[in-house]
Amino acid sequence: MSSKVSFSHIAEIVMGQSPKAEEVNNKGIGLPLLNGPTEFTDRYPIPVQHTTYAKKTSQPGDILFCVRGSTTGRMNYSDQKYCIGRGLAAVRGRNGYPTPYVKAILETYLPELLAAATGSTFPNVSKDLINNISVEVLPVENACNINKLIKSQEEKVSNNNQINQTLEQMVQALFKSWFVDFEPVKAKITVLEAGGSQEEATLAAMTAISGKGADSLAIFEFEQPEKYAELKATAELFPSDMQNSELGEIPVGWESSSLSKKIKLIGGGTPKRSESSYWGGDICWYSVKDAPNSSDIFVIDTVEKITVEGLNKSSTRLLPVGTTIISARGTVGKLALSAVETAMNQSCYGISGEKFSGPFLTYLKVKQCIDALKKNTHGAVFDTITTNTFDTVNVLTASKVINDEFEKLITPLFNTIKSNLISNSYLSQLRDTLLPKLLSGEITLPEAEHAVSEVANV
Repeated sequence: MSSKVSFSHIAEIVMGQSPKAEEVNNKGIGLPLLNGPTEFTDRYPIPVQHTTYAKKTSQPGDILFCVRGSTTGRMNYSDQKYCIGRGLAAVRGRNGYPTPYVKAILETYLPELLAAATGSTFPNVSKDLINNISVEVLPVENACNINKLIKSQEEKVSNNNQINQTLEQMVQALFKSWFVDFEPVKAKITVLEAGGSQEEATLAAMTAISGKGADSLAIFEFEQPEKYAELKATAELFPSDMQNSELGEIPVGWESSSLSKKIKLIGGGTPKRSESSYWGGDICWYSVKDAPNSSDIFVIDTVEKITVEGLNKSSTRLLPVGTTIISARGTVGKLALSAVETAMNQSCYGISGEKFSGPFLTYLKVKQCIDALKKNTHGAVFDTITTNTFDTVNVLTASKVINDEFEKLITPLFNTIKSNLISNSYLSQLRDTLLPKLLSGEITLPEAEHAVSEVANV
């Protein structure tokens, strides 16, 4: 049976205190310092400063809880000992209640806590306010059992995020190797200039593409002859000489041109807000607030949705899966790749690579141009990327066979990122649905575990 207790019964709270300016450094001296949620990620913070001041600290496993400002209520886990500034509190379980369970309770009562917060502009919560809020909890033994499920769900989401970050880094490294540093081409040139044969040059390109040395390639040929043949065929696609261009030296046969010549731009629109029949449907409608984190890449859902009538009676259009979306006004340069059919507002462009490149290579090429596009924005009040802005940025286009081969290589990586995002979304929705019922005792732990297990295997 659950019972009502004050939050202080299940948790200890340490309020942060900011060090003086002279006690803060960027040299890694002392404890890592957390000033607020600007250092938060999806799970653990990434500190940028250190301090010799260590009066108020968090411990590994604590909840880092933002207590003031526009981000009041945002949380991270403390993965090590930190000095915490006055915008944060460290929260840890007490009286046998494990910290992840305490975090779940705190999330459940967060709306009530924020409603009672002080501050005319942004909510601020005091230690007394947090301590005295009345919460409903299960006995310690039940809480510890539920805690295992909470930790399992959080770890699945965190692991998926880490995998996605690694995959995104792999994709970027491959793109840079092929289309920025021209490593397969330069490997061939180096061998030929040293008097090597064309066969040796191809072998060098295979090494550049795969990262395998000569001995590893020999084993690879013996163990996986078909894949070895594919790797060799890919290496043979790359030229073995360079040519001059306005972008500098580029591989022979590749083309330098404006970005606008290699893409198709698609505009968006907003159905009338006054027409209620246009809103609340099943069609995703993208705006910059739906932009994913860089490593997430894909937009799999949107905050707002429109109806078929809203789509048909406005200037917005339905973008196919695989369309790159770029925010073009105000907060410019935010990128997303559509994992679902979606409409979008007029502050964005949809981008298709047409015949020149597949959806994933198109995304990477636009991402490569982001800084230049942002630099060349127009507008007296708001920074704006116009259709003409795409004329000002030059890109490099390889032969279609190389583009197609690269698309084939990176497609499984992108698809895994998308699958992990969808799995995380399901897990989060399930957590939001099941956890309140589990915490109140409305459903049993085996029922919740079964539901989470089914989603995790989707």
